[in-house]
Amino acid sequence: MSFTIAIVGRPNVGKSTLFNRLVGKRLALVDDTPGVTRDRREGEAHLGDLVFTVIDTAGLETAPTGSLSHRMVAQTTLAIAAADAVLFLVDARAGLTADDRSFANLVRRAGKPTIVVANKSEGRLGEVGALEAYSLGLGEPVAISAEHGEGLADLYARLREALPEQTALPPTPSEPSGAVQSVGSENPPPESSVPIRIAVVGRPNCGKSTLINRLIGEERLLTGPEAGITRDAIAVDLMWRGRQFRIYDTAGLRRRAKVEGKLEKLSIADTLRAIRFAEVVIVLIDAERMFEEQDLRIADLVEREGRAVVLGINKWDLLPPRAGSAAALRERADHALPQIKGVPVTPVSALNGEGLDRLMQTVVEAYAAWNRRIPTSALNRWLAEMTARHPPPALSGRRIRLNYLAQPKTRPPTFVVFSSRADALAQAYRRYLVNGLREAFDLPGTPIRLFVREKANPYARAR
Repeated sequence: MSFTIAIVGRPNVGKSTLFNRLVGKRLALVDDTPGVTRDRREGEAHLGDLVFTVIDTAGLETAPTGSLSHRMVAQTTLAIAAADAVLFLVDARAGLTADDRSFANLVRRAGKPTIVVANKSEGRLGEVGALEAYSLGLGEPVAISAEHGEGLADLYARLREALPEQTALPPTPSEPSGAVQSVGSENPPPESSVPIRIAVVGRPNCGKSTLINRLIGEERLLTGPEAGITRDAIAVDLMWRGRQFRIYDTAGLRRRAKVEGKLEKLSIADTLRAIRFAEVVIVLIDAERMFEEQDLRIADLVEREGRAVVLGINKWDLLPPRAGSAAALRERADHALPQIKGVPVTPVSALNGEGLDRLMQTVVEAYAAWNRRIPTSALNRWLAEMTARHPPPALSGRRIRLNYLAQPKTRPPTFVVFSSRADALAQAYRRYLVNGLREAFDLPGTPIRLFVREKANPYARAR
């Protein structure tokens, strides 16, 4: 039976390090700076034969009402409420603090099975701190070192004790003698059951977290007027019109010259990783500062990574209504981003929910175009028409022939044209072919890869 564990504690006790250890990946950002984690992050954990959901949370700390830290504590409280059991982490080397004792009372009031975990217990200094954790009154502490993987066997045993029903091993099904187990006969899941991975990226404070909260219908991600709240790339699941999506909220991308400190560099690296693993990327742009240089850099980065691109113009409700604004917006996007001409542009308001259905429909259409495969026969009929209309320019008086066009792969659509002189085909003519492919085969805004290969000369003498 599956169950959920929340990892809680004051800042900088090693919650994210333990989370990464349990999930077996470096999903959560880890740094010596207190308060790195802000949003709660979920992952699939493996500990021995146990498979469960683990939630990494922000550090518990006393903060005034309405502040960012107070909103972080509220997110942690929600994680405790959703969990079946709680791992309460303390720093064995630093010893217990007043905050540890205060937040132990908060966990006790939640009424969930709680395991005190004394992290950083390696060495004699850690042993003393682990013994001190008895005074919290939450039972026998488990001494571990999340960084070095020590003490996890004891943590496994305590989880089995705390949740006996959820961690009980399922009975082994008896098979009749002579039964033959078929291998590989299961049908693969239909494409509609596999979630479409979406990354929402943009400059800081353009409304990425607010947009995702509005889509899923709950305050799952921290939001506020402060820029740079999001640090980790947090994944949330969404069901929209019977289709599954996994949406990644990401840290805002500033100009490289303004990036300061190791922590911001780690956040940007996490955002870039989310882009590479996404299938569709929503580039969110502030309507009051549209198509600034950083917006164009982000969109160009997504195109170079080969992801399907959708432009979301957020805070559209703040602009006065004007006749022809949609057409003007389309024209500005094509002028600013000629490399992805026809990229879908959707005005939205994350705050009041305007345009979100249209945005999700645009995402589905962009995903379909990104996966589109075109028959070879249709491609070569189109190539003949294009070269008849505008033949490739001759070089040094020698004519260039385009013999054949094929699509070897999708995601993004990739084409190979075989030519008599591959190196002589001008870049302008390649753009002519790419734009023609977009128009003829309904690939607006999709990154297109076009490679030119030289056809082997059958009359060349073998050497």
